[in-house]
Amino acid sequence: MNRLGRKASETLIEMAPSADGEESNGPLCETLSTAGSEVPSSSEQGLSSTETTLLIPDRQVIDKRHQSKDSIFFRDGVRRIDFVLSYVDDLNKEWEKKLERRKEFESNLQKAGLELETEDKKESEDGKIYFVKIHAPWEVLITYAEVLNIKVPIKENDIPSMVENPLDCMLTPFRLPEKVMHPEPDYFTAPFSKEKQELYLINDESTFFSPSMRNRIVNYILTRCPYGTEEGKKKFGIKRLLNNGTYSAAYPLHDCQYWKKASDPNCDNERYTLYMEWARFLRFYKEQPLDLIRKYYGEKIGIYFAWLGFYTEMLFLAAVVGVICFLYGLFTMDENMSSKEICDPAIGGEIIMCPLCDRECEYWRLNTTCESSEYSHLFDNVATLFFAIFMGIWVTLFLEFWKRRQARLKYEWDLVDFEEEQQQLQLRPEYEAKCTQKKKNPVTQEMEPYLPLTSQAVRFCISGTTVLFWVSLIIASMIAVIVYRLAVYAAFASLMENAQTLQPISGLLTPQLATSVTASCLNFVIIMILNFIYERIAIWITDMEIPRTHMEYENRLTMKMFLFQFVNYYSSCFYVAFFKGKFVGYPGAYTYMFNRWRNEECDPAGCLIELTTQLTIVMAGKQIWGNIQEAIVPWICNWWGRRKARNNPENLYSRWEQDHDLQTFGALGLFYEYLEMVIQFGFITLFVASFPLAPLLALMNNILEIRVDSWKLTTQYRRPVAAKAHSIGVWQEILNGMAILSVVTNAFIVAFTSDMIPRLVYYYAYFESDNSPMSGYINNSLSVFLISDFPERNKSKTNTEHFVICRYRDYRYPPDHEKKYLHTMQFWHILAAKLAFIIIMEHVVFIVKFFVAWMIPDVPADVKAKIKREKYLTQKILHEYELEKLKERLCQGDKRATEKEFIATEGRMELSRAM
Repeated sequence: MNRLGRKASETLIEMAPSADGEESNGPLCETLSTAGSEVPSSSEQGLSSTETTLLIPDRQVIDKRHQSKDSIFFRDGVRRIDFVLSYVDDLNKEWEKKLERRKEFESNLQKAGLELETEDKKESEDGKIYFVKIHAPWEVLITYAEVLNIKVPIKENDIPSMVENPLDCMLTPFRLPEKVMHPEPDYFTAPFSKEKQELYLINDESTFFSPSMRNRIVNYILTRCPYGTEEGKKKFGIKRLLNNGTYSAAYPLHDCQYWKKASDPNCDNERYTLYMEWARFLRFYKEQPLDLIRKYYGEKIGIYFAWLGFYTEMLFLAAVVGVICFLYGLFTMDENMSSKEICDPAIGGEIIMCPLCDRECEYWRLNTTCESSEYSHLFDNVATLFFAIFMGIWVTLFLEFWKRRQARLKYEWDLVDFEEEQQQLQLRPEYEAKCTQKKKNPVTQEMEPYLPLTSQAVRFCISGTTVLFWVSLIIASMIAVIVYRLAVYAAFASLMENAQTLQPISGLLTPQLATSVTASCLNFVIIMILNFIYERIAIWITDMEIPRTHMEYENRLTMKMFLFQFVNYYSSCFYVAFFKGKFVGYPGAYTYMFNRWRNEECDPAGCLIELTTQLTIVMAGKQIWGNIQEAIVPWICNWWGRRKARNNPENLYSRWEQDHDLQTFGALGLFYEYLEMVIQFGFITLFVASFPLAPLLALMNNILEIRVDSWKLTTQYRRPVAAKAHSIGVWQEILNGMAILSVVTNAFIVAFTSDMIPRLVYYYAYFESDNSPMSGYINNSLSVFLISDFPERNKSKTNTEHFVICRYRDYRYPPDHEKKYLHTMQFWHILAAKLAFIIIMEHVVFIVKFFVAWMIPDVPADVKAKIKREKYLTQKILHEYELEKLKERLCQGDKRATEKEFIATEGRMELSRAM
């Protein structure tokens, strides 16, 4: 049957479908040229060379009967609002130019087949804003569905569902109703074709294409529709009109209010369902309705929430193991021989330590660090080694199982044949507008814009220099924080020595810890400030590079932002883990930064507790600040924007006005969500050996994050334009890189930051008692220095007890030895053991990682079978359809339908069956 009803009066529009490519450059809303006007070339408006003709009926007469304004339909109550444009008619010097652009743009939209209906500003709540409602009729939808290669149902899926797991009954409390989890039946699908409409399961033209498909099609037209010529260049695209103020907003509508169902029976109320079943925090223990999310918001947002949910599920295992390791440290705290010796007045109380700063600091007894040494055992114990190895394997399991989950989603969401590379055929409108030079594409043989190599080189040099400058600025700020540590340590030491109020907590709040905490907080503030500024710089330099495609733009911005964030968030942790306390020299020959500030030492209990403090403050601070930004800020902005209208009745505060007052979920909205989670992933993998509770913190944050993201998307933001994506994109490669790096960093943390290796070397090679091999370790790990050997620069001002010697953390010969103050053989044994441990641990973990990755196939076997079954049935249905059409032509005496063509078609079907 022919679904294209034709009228006597028709409008002719030039269309340009693309044979392949999910979002290749397809038909533009280019119009019939008025007299004397010039039709733009395909490269200027995104057209391909192949052109077909589509007949679209004239616009219907609008029935302006009264209707509730809280509606998603035109005034006639039939035509659905697929998109809304808004503008303010301000009478400034640009007024006439903006008016002309709008008239031209809207005229071209109508000539492209879209239907418009304008709400006068008198009918708006504030009396200032015009709203242009856009509807895409059936003829436009089927044309662009073919161009965008949209898959539609052809047959109900006859593949049996998976065999139910007997343990599924235990998961019933976490399940959502079937209607919410699977809002649509499962179908076999095929790319839409206007010539084969009888083939598809079209029950109702008004609901055949979902609202997300409709707004995606309309957005495709809007981004390519011309609006005139300025300065000798063709101008087109809604984005440019938004940037120059011609329109104030462009957005698709939510289908209803989130807190109640719509009164219109034709409304699906999917937003209400998402809010009730997904976006409320009290549903945190429930699974996510991924199919409904995908249907309402599109595959790109759906794949993000699928990844975030899967990541959170996998974190549960890591959090459980991390808590067990923490509890092991807690329960064995009293058995730790090192802290026992430090706390023992007869051992730690008799060991006099050298001053930790020049002149101002005093000699101190080792047992003053008793409590901090006990707490350091919580994280610096044998379980740390086990947990570091476990997390190296966990990361691999997470990434490999995500690939399998992703493959299943690709099949279920009809993304199997979707290739990101097809989007590379789609030029960014900004690229087409800014690149004035053109050359012939060797593939399409069409003239298209390009950026000369010299211009690219200059832009990349400016971009690279800018990124390098900002990375250098981060390093400079980190050095400033280190200088702060060195400069204030003496002040803290003097303050805590003299302040009587701090005496009760002096055992816990040591000068080292006070310096570390305040420096971590200062570092976090600097991180947030630099991050805020660099976000805008990164977008600016990426725009300046003029990337050719949308994918290229996102990838470049992603790499810039991730590189900056990586250095910004992790540099302080890298300093504490791998540099602090490693280059201090020894008494009488200390090393100085800028020949002025003496390098700081680790606590006698080790630097691991300081790394834990740094990691906790930065990680927790970032998560708290991120949730404030994501939830509270949009809510306040929306409350302020709607404060005049919140008491208005429904018939005065329309659906398009309600959505207009919401925040915009921009094109980079998901980018920031991914970036936040990937930075968190780095915290729980790169430095997890120092803090086994990091996965637990991440788990609690992510449970909240899923609900915050869903809440803000459903209630605080305008409905995003639906977009397709079959994976998490370049983030997958970043996660893989961080997984490999995490093995190296954790091996170095265990070897050089913790005291694990020195204790093991002492236990097996230098123990002094067979009954208690670890007794005497503290005395063995501290070297002796003769106080009279101090140069004047290092001498403490006070030595009231007239100490003769002091101890310091190192392995050096005593002052009466012929190799005075040189490293002992034990030092070299420990260093060799550390290097050997790093090599062995890395190789073991990498071998296990690669073996696990090899053992786990990326695509589940049942998904492979389903994909083959669907391809076979789809080909069979299409071939049978072609054969029936050919039979009809033969019966009707069509001379072009030859017997040989009929035989060839039958042969192709047989070959398909055999394959």
